[in-house]
Amino acid sequence: MDRLLFGAAYYDEYLPTDRIDTDVRMMLDAGINVVRIAESTWSTLEPQPGVFDFHHIDRALDAFEAAGIHVIVGTPTYAVPSWLTASHPDVLATTRAGEGRYGARQIMDITHPTYLFHAERVIRELMAHTAHRPAVIGFQLDNETKYHDTAGRGVQRSFVKHLRQTFDGDLDALNAAYGLDYWSNRIDAWEDVPDVRGTINGSLGAAFDEFRRGLVVDFLAWQAGIVREYAREDQWITQNFDFDWTPGWSYGLQPSVDHFKAAPTVDVAGVDIYHPTQSRLTGTEIAFGGDMTRSIKGGANYLVLETQAQGQLGWLPYPGQLRLQAYSHLASGADGVMYWHWHSLHHSFETYWKGLLSHDLASNPTYEEAGVFGRELAALGERFGHLRKQNRVAIMVSNEALTALQWFTIETGFIDGVFGSSIGYNDVLRWVYDALFALNVEVDFVPADADDLSRYALVIAPVLYTAPQSTVDALRAYVQQGGHLVTTFRSLVADQHVKVWHDTAPHDLVDTLGFRYNQFTRPEGVALELHGQLAGVAAPLAAEHFMELLVPEGAEVLASYAHDAYRDYAAITRHRAGEGSALHLGTMTSPELLRAALTLAVRDAGVGDWAQDLAGTVTVRRGHNAAGRAITYLLNYSAEPVRLASPVAGRSVLAGDVPVEAGDPLDIAPWDLVILES
Repeated sequence: MDRLLFGAAYYDEYLPTDRIDTDVRMMLDAGINVVRIAESTWSTLEPQPGVFDFHHIDRALDAFEAAGIHVIVGTPTYAVPSWLTASHPDVLATTRAGEGRYGARQIMDITHPTYLFHAERVIRELMAHTAHRPAVIGFQLDNETKYHDTAGRGVQRSFVKHLRQTFDGDLDALNAAYGLDYWSNRIDAWEDVPDVRGTINGSLGAAFDEFRRGLVVDFLAWQAGIVREYAREDQWITQNFDFDWTPGWSYGLQPSVDHFKAAPTVDVAGVDIYHPTQSRLTGTEIAFGGDMTRSIKGGANYLVLETQAQGQLGWLPYPGQLRLQAYSHLASGADGVMYWHWHSLHHSFETYWKGLLSHDLASNPTYEEAGVFGRELAALGERFGHLRKQNRVAIMVSNEALTALQWFTIETGFIDGVFGSSIGYNDVLRWVYDALFALNVEVDFVPADADDLSRYALVIAPVLYTAPQSTVDALRAYVQQGGHLVTTFRSLVADQHVKVWHDTAPHDLVDTLGFRYNQFTRPEGVALELHGQLAGVAAPLAAEHFMELLVPEGAEVLASYAHDAYRDYAAITRHRAGEGSALHLGTMTSPELLRAALTLAVRDAGVGDWAQDLAGTVTVRRGHNAAGRAITYLLNYSAEPVRLASPVAGRSVLAGDVPVEAGDPLDIAPWDLVILES
């Protein structure tokens, strides 16, 4: 892309009046240069099988083409038309909840031959009708694609074939790997593999979820193959990946897709990022989503295909926040920011997920502030675009560990929902990420099977519950060769089949981490006593949710348990091994204490600098633009003005290129930012 993209999803099909000319004029006034169309309108495009109506598509393309506004065409396959399920009800996914019912989106079995037949037909018709149009710059595959908990007969038959390939047809190996002798779950004929929806075996259940994540990769690759038959050389393919939604916004690793494995199916990674605003805006979710999406394509720039404008109730941005949010996406490496959506809907499920325009379709403060950003982008975009980062810190993530900790939850050890549970994998992942973000330590993400960790001075591996021996070996070698590692409780407990290792814990890393343990529990009224370089840290000192009883074997004790039953055990340790070091968090702590512990790891790794001195004052995001110049974002996520000494020399881009020397005073208004180009 030769320019930064700024725009919104647009649905001529949903509007109550014919106003496309008015919308185009308002978009141009706001600096909007791209729209997304078509991705949710299959029933309008194909009202009956094989009968196609491109009226709305043509209207949109004609209008935007005349205005010089780019168009991204989405395949409409994530919301199936009623005629399809009326004629072929088995297209609806059979899930753990039983047979599917028509109504919502993403209710189909993405492997069903009939669904794929009709999906291919509508994709080909849409591509043939749009790919040649000059305004069309790219294509979006499906929408927030997942496996939708599909678990019908066809999916399970494919899973059995997958198991036979995995274990080379050896049922004894399957039974041993998964521990299926327990409760007579042993399988002695491939024809007897039971309906996986009823399994109580975490290994088998986790393997099924991993298999279904692979179905998403196959589905996206299949769609991409069709689209590439029609796409020009100057057009690209993307997908809007999304995240876990546990608290009601984009939160953590997506359980139903392995983004690292799915990313190669597209040319440009896309993402949907939604987050709290108003007094709860911190920028953390924006940064998390951006860092993850940049990482899944090896550091390449990405597109924010959806983020909120007014959004749901409680998200109406304060003055200044929409502009700050848009620049925050660019600060993580986004090459485009697009709102869902242009206009608020007047009907159906998302009536109150409001777009740039309210229900009266008139100008409003949110739309007007978007225009401020759009016009700045049009004038200065080449200064911000194609931001490249060279981070020295990485967080290791694992969909397999996430799934395993749904079967063996952190606080109960039983499947989620049995005996209750309050934290999961993503809660610990965000505990770590949020602390680093607050410290102004920028990170990449790496998968647990990453080939090479040597480019990073510091790697954090939170709750890596399950991992193959090769990952354990890689982490040991990383520390021995000079890397600095941080691990947490519930890490390296089980192998790739979620079978708990039976040697001394932590498996094969006692010498590296410098401790052993064989007992753990949930803390009740257990405080922490700090030692060494953590002594004197002002922070809440409760052990939370889970605690390992660590017995040091060479490790320095940075915190122990201040409790009569547990005072002989360590809670936080640090150990020098080979040329590197390893810090272990044996319990969940307050965010303040975690930040103090991670500050030690950052210093040990030699990656700390002035950005940590500004932590708590402004958020710092950095990189180099296409011209090779250093770009420094200083973002004020608060309702109070901030004054600080400029940490670097450069030109203040948004202030008319005013020269700034290091040490000069900078004033940043509430919900505002300064961008320095050095």
